[in-house]
Amino acid sequence: MKKKQLKLKYALILLFISLVSNAQQNEVASIEIRGLKRTKVSFIRKILNTKPNAVLDSTIINNDIERLKRLPLVSHASYQVFYSHENKHNVFFNIEENFTLIPNVNLWTAVNDQFAYRLGLSDFNFLGRGIAFGGFYQNNGYDTYSINFRAPYLLSKHLGLAVNHQNWKSEEPLYFENTSANYLYNNISIEALAIVEFNRKHKLHLGINFFTEKFEYLNGEVPENVPRNLDINKTLYKLVYDFDGLEYHYQYVSGFRSLLYVQSVEAENNLQPNFLIAWNDFFFYKRIGDKGNWANRLRLGLSTNNDSPFAPFSLDNNLNIRGVGNLIDRGTGVIVLNTEYRHSLIEKKWFVLQSNVFVDSGTWRNPGGEFNDFVRSQNLRVYPGFGLRFINKRIYNATLRIDYGFGITENSSNGIVFGIGQYF
Repeated sequence: MKKKQLKLKYALILLFISLVSNAQQNEVASIEIRGLKRTKVSFIRKILNTKPNAVLDSTIINNDIERLKRLPLVSHASYQVFYSHENKHNVFFNIEENFTLIPNVNLWTAVNDQFAYRLGLSDFNFLGRGIAFGGFYQNNGYDTYSINFRAPYLLSKHLGLAVNHQNWKSEEPLYFENTSANYLYNNISIEALAIVEFNRKHKLHLGINFFTEKFEYLNGEVPENVPRNLDINKTLYKLVYDFDGLEYHYQYVSGFRSLLYVQSVEAENNLQPNFLIAWNDFFFYKRIGDKGNWANRLRLGLSTNNDSPFAPFSLDNNLNIRGVGNLIDRGTGVIVLNTEYRHSLIEKKWFVLQSNVFVDSGTWRNPGGEFNDFVRSQNLRVYPGFGLRFINKRIYNATLRIDYGFGITENSSNGIVFGIGQYF
């Protein structure tokens, strides 16, 4: 409510200024940026659409505020307008910075019941210019590492670049008609993406990923027509379209967002066919009173319907349904709906304890299957549950998440899921 009152207050101030002015248009005399510690003032000025000597426009200023709030380096942002002289006014942007040098520590049990951990470090405001740079080392019985660089405003306020390198290893179950087997999966990749931001709400990622996939048989029953070892070079073409109409107020989110992913994968040999994959995540958030937040995610996805154990969509605790287990099934189509209610139990200046109740539900199309697989009871999963969130409001993405989900459909399981950041 306070946020809406402030926005209304400044909108009324700007309206009053425009009414009492003479025939001249009101202009911006100067822009002041306050509250910065690590961030370069030049970077903030670069991405603002509000400029000195331009027309004073509350719509442009409010759009700038929402753009700032989406930066990992910003915890909260507001503005003030002060009369200077004649038809000139000074605009002050007040920014509360996040701490953005974030360690990454995760502990879990992998598919092979191996104790697994991940240690990483990322700076989401590298060089004080809104650049994300970091990486991690992971051990789940095998060594994995990743290095990531993302500079969305590297070239201009509309054009950026991302480069990622990863060497991933994990034990992966592959499912056949009546049997299953475990393979050591190794993916070595290098990816480059152009980031195009048309405006505050519309963003496009375009890029290419060169990777090598290796599968090495470990144990289990494998049909005769399935190879025990694979080593394939592939090329992935990627498009991501992001429509983002979300508004943020610390841990609270409201509005609608749509994320569309389209990928084309081409292999250098005929051992695995080329395929297309696309999915769309729809997000809807609504504030409930002063302390509540209703959050929803709907994922619709399809891929080329190859009858292969290497199907791209997976059913997993950490991806789509909490409590279901680690990588328990695969498919060539997916429909998943996650809905949860978050309520702030304790809220201090820097800390929030938030409760959470949720229902995760989904259904899959089997590899080589039909669309009616989506309505078959054996493919349906419904998992309600509850959890807690421990949130530091001054550190980017500093939300410790603990959830317990339990299934109510046939052949269900239950389990606890830990993570960093909100589930969605």
